[in-house]
Amino acid sequence: MDLAEKNVFHHKITEALGVNAKDATLSLTFLVVSFTALLIGGVLGLLQGLNRAGLFELPSWFDYYQTLTAHGILLLLVFTTTFAVGYFYAALSHTLGGLLPKVRNMGWIAFGCMVIGVVFVAATIIAGEASVMFTFYPPMQASPWFYIGLVFLVVGIWIAAFGAFINVAHWRKNHKGQHIPLLAFFATGVFVMLVFGSIGVAVEVLTLIPWAFGWKETINVMLSRTLFWSFGHTLVNIWYLTAISAWYVAVPKIIGGKGFSDALTRLVVILLVILNIPGGFHHQIVDPGITESWKFIHVFMSLSIGFPSLMTAFAMFAVFERTGRRKGGKGLLGWFKKLPWGDVRFLAPFIAMAAFIPGGAGGIAQTNNQLNQVVHNSLWVVGHFHLTVGVTVALTFFGISYWLIPYLSKRKFTPQINRLGIIQTILWTVGMLFMAGSMHAVGLLGSPRRTSYTTYGDHQAALSWDPYLIFLAIGGTLLIVAVLLMVYIAVHLMFFAPKGKTEFPIAEQEADAYPAPKWTERWGLTIVLLIAIVAMGYVVPIIEILDVPGSPPFITW
Repeated sequence: MDLAEKNVFHHKITEALGVNAKDATLSLTFLVVSFTALLIGGVLGLLQGLNRAGLFELPSWFDYYQTLTAHGILLLLVFTTTFAVGYFYAALSHTLGGLLPKVRNMGWIAFGCMVIGVVFVAATIIAGEASVMFTFYPPMQASPWFYIGLVFLVVGIWIAAFGAFINVAHWRKNHKGQHIPLLAFFATGVFVMLVFGSIGVAVEVLTLIPWAFGWKETINVMLSRTLFWSFGHTLVNIWYLTAISAWYVAVPKIIGGKGFSDALTRLVVILLVILNIPGGFHHQIVDPGITESWKFIHVFMSLSIGFPSLMTAFAMFAVFERTGRRKGGKGLLGWFKKLPWGDVRFLAPFIAMAAFIPGGAGGIAQTNNQLNQVVHNSLWVVGHFHLTVGVTVALTFFGISYWLIPYLSKRKFTPQINRLGIIQTILWTVGMLFMAGSMHAVGLLGSPRRTSYTTYGDHQAALSWDPYLIFLAIGGTLLIVAVLLMVYIAVHLMFFAPKGKTEFPIAEQEADAYPAPKWTERWGLTIVLLIAIVAMGYVVPIIEILDVPGSPPFITW
């Protein structure tokens, strides 16, 4: 029996045994928190959008900047991270024959830490003591309990990650000579990125806590920003790698096709893990104190991420064309019509893939020094990450949910929910087109980010932004309807859909696919290369900014 046959046999055995109930409960609990964060964050996003358009005045006890901070943290950190952990723990359980009891316990401990962290963060924001936004840049100073809450979130992430590593190591010990199942390989890559990417922000937060308590008078602002973006830039690629895991593994199965290349897929994961952390300086192009040469190196590293992304685009459309032609598609684009457009499990991630084309192009513009000067700190930037995170990542997560939640809850994905899902996907897409499109356009006209509604004394330039901001509000309204629909669908699939069996879709590889080389399993080598490249990108510039004069705290609200 060759390796491919062993993997197929293992998959059939896993299918026959069904989902592990204890593992499913853990993953579903993470998903409950994820969709709760989506709901609250979505409502706050609507209020923020209406306020920015001048259509709604937020109360003084929960103003625009509190709303903005909570919206960013709930959606960019809580929604995405808890979804990724729940999804990948389910994937590890399914592909590795169940979670080890100690790993499951670690998952619950990680969940507890994250919940404690969210409570601390949310409480300080609600109390008006942490209107520092998602990036929490010093010298703006939040309550020390805000930063302590972030510590709990990071610790929860690390515990979940090391639980995954233990489970993968145990599987490898008992399956010598075999490749880690592809979805478990993706999970390993994501958790490696989470651990190494969060080291910088953990160090930053630990320096901010004594400053926030008043034990230190000043803080090194440049060092704090640099440490944050070593994480913030990586976080984007963590979302992206989580999304493409479903593109490579689940989507081909859903459309009735096969995976393109196991070797190419594993190479994409390795490249994203190695290349992603150095690149944070492209978020700091206008920052003083960092030499142009180091900024250029990080810009080059940021652009290098485009290479595995282009490999992904090639692989995905190759899968689509091969599958469509096998189903009878003729001519240049006949295969395109044969794809299952009526299946939301395919439609949502396909739109997510398509959105990454302009989203990636916008990211390249922001990485370029000259073009960045045009859009920096404008609403263009907000439009960009609404396109990438709000469409590419979120729609893929929704597409995963349509099969993952009923699989875990042992319920059926019914035609009625499929139709409702298509409506939700269309509403979400149109809403994001209005919102992200208007943000891109008004950003080019100079409308700033991070500010509540103002006409700047009825200045002509500011008044010209108003029509675009109205479209932003229209998009936000459509999006909150889509959020409510998605949350309803998730709850229905968890608790109310008919009992039954839903497949965990994992595509088989093409029969003539080149086998993945053995070196792709050498995660020690990958991590050594990652550390070496991170050291090359960060050690010298951090040493150079260690002696930058510190700043006292400012509370601007």
